[in-house]
Amino acid sequence: MAEHVESAAPQDIDPEDAKIVTLARSARARTGAAEGAAVRDTDGRTYAACTVELPSLRLTALQVAVAMAVASGAEGLEAAAVVTDADAVGAESVAAVRDVGAKAPVLRADAPGDVVGVVEA
Repeated sequence: MAEHVESAAPQDIDPEDAKIVTLARSARARTGAAEGAAVRDTDGRTYAACTVELPSLRLTALQVAVAMAVASGAEGLEAAAVVTDADAVGAESVAAVRDVGAKAPVLRADAPGDVVGVVEA
């Protein structure tokens, strides 16, 4: 998978981006999962998900959120957010976003919801 570079978080977060961070935090908190994620499609609809860890299926939270968007008919993504304790967004997560939103920024937030980095296209 291609390398991705994370830049520092912007000083001001767009209110719509803050919304998907909040949704990602909620998904993570609700299930106690390792990660929570949310995406916003090009029609403004949002999809929130958490990590799936089953004996026969393992998906990152962003992979699930992207799959939900695609299954709902989304033709593109505007932005994505993941709440995680990890130091970076995994390559498999970024790849899933890039499949549907080549230019969508991927925001990485910590548990309190502070955006700590952004993976740009």
